[in-house]
Amino acid sequence: MSKKPSKNDNTIARNKKAWHDYFIEEEFEAGLALQGWEVKSLRDGRAQLTESYVIIR
Repeated sequence: MSKKPSKNDNTIARNKKAWHDYFIEEEFEAGLALQGWEVKSLRDGRAQLTESYVIIR
């Protein structure tokens, strides 16, 4: 069997509910500064965006 080509998408989490509930006009890409326990959760695949927010400066 042949392997599927791997994607180069490094997306960790996506807020699907925001895309459903709101009309998204612009999309921004940003980095995060995480604490140790937050990194561990992301590596375990337990990232959650519920009740999250962003401040654009």
